[in-house]
Amino acid sequence: MEHIRKAFDEVATEYDAQREYIIPDMRNYYGAAIWAAETPTATPAILDIGAGTGLLSALLLEKYPSATLTLLDISEKMLAVAQERFRNRENVRFRAGDYSRVDLGGPYDLVCSALSIHHLVPEYKHRLFERVCQALSPGGLFVNADQAEGETPYFTERYREYWDEFLKSGPLTSSEHAEILRRRDMLDKNEKLSVQLRWLHEAGFSEVDVVYRNRTFIVTVARKENPEKQKSSEGWI
Repeated sequence: MEHIRKAFDEVATEYDAQREYIIPDMRNYYGAAIWAAETPTATPAILDIGAGTGLLSALLLEKYPSATLTLLDISEKMLAVAQERFRNRENVRFRAGDYSRVDLGGPYDLVCSALSIHHLVPEYKHRLFERVCQALSPGGLFVNADQAEGETPYFTERYREYWDEFLKSGPLTSSEHAEILRRRDMLDKNEKLSVQLRWLHEAGFSEVDVVYRNRTFIVTVARKENPEKQKSSEGWI
């Protein structure tokens, strides 16, 4: 994970400014994640894993101003940008660490992530989904806005072509474009959407679905079962 930390340390200061030119349909993409992040409490405990500069967290705080939010990321320089973003917020804390290994803490009402987990190798992704489920309160949600491989090589190639054309259509310089492709080829370890959904079920989530997909870019939502609520609805108590 050290190479990932170094790569994102290098781009920390310009990361936010480039987002809309790198991610197609970015507003609807993030908007789907925020829509999916529905909790029964107005004061949820939230963990943002791979939080980076805090872009997703900022949107969540607009929805839940009284939330208690923890931002966890391997890059201290990315977190420094996030700390500046939230400098006047007392209910936000920051943890530097490798979320594929460190204790996630909890329990949380919501665990979220944006454009981070696809950097993990498959066995770490699978295990992370299990650890997220364990860190959630009963009934808690895991919202993951991330990337997915095509289900066949044909679709994988089509998705890459779509993304490349989007990058070329924006204001990025040729050197910036080349650097993004270099990072993609070096760091991205995308997995098929069908496999990710299976892993979420295997991790212990009772309800799993996809609320957004635009070629490579996906938003999945997984809900941890609440046994007490289920008993109540079935008349057991």
